[in-house]
Amino acid sequence: MVTEPEDRVPTDEQVHERCEQLAELVGRHELTVATAESLTAGNLASHLGRATASGDWYCGGVVAYRKEVKHAVLHAPPGPVVSQDAARAMAKSVAELMDAHVALAVTGEAGPQCQEDVPPGTVWFGMYRRGEVWTEHHVFDGEPESVLAQTIGRSLDLLLELADNSRTSDTRSEGTR
Repeated sequence: MVTEPEDRVPTDEQVHERCEQLAELVGRHELTVATAESLTAGNLASHLGRATASGDWYCGGVVAYRKEVKHAVLHAPPGPVVSQDAARAMAKSVAELMDAHVALAVTGEAGPQCQEDVPPGTVWFGMYRRGEVWTEHHVFDGEPESVLAQTIGRSLDLLLELADNSRTSDTRSEGTR
């Protein structure tokens, strides 16, 4: 698990730069991208949709804010939706639904209160690349707006890594930074 300090919130300019880097990478590698969002409520899709030539590489996404939608549409297994299993299922399902080479799913709790006994700041990311699925877990510090911004920043970093094919292990859980 990675605990992130609040000062890791990306600026709007940094978010835009990461989206443009992603556009260049997926174009070079001829990849398509899909997203499944809960915590970020479509904000990630909005940023990706503004990147260069996004209509060529961004297949789209599913915003599944309610747990019933995560279960019914993205095949999250019964039980908590802020979990490793839910993140894995969401990533795989959105990739298959959108016929994408690469997919990222995010599910978490921004706060200010706990959900399903999960403390605020808890985020699970599910990553999919050409049939392989793995997860990453973070606990971000700060108010809900900060958790959301940090989650979008990390989501873009993960998409860049997926597009660059630099990560292939099953589960990522790192020490405290």
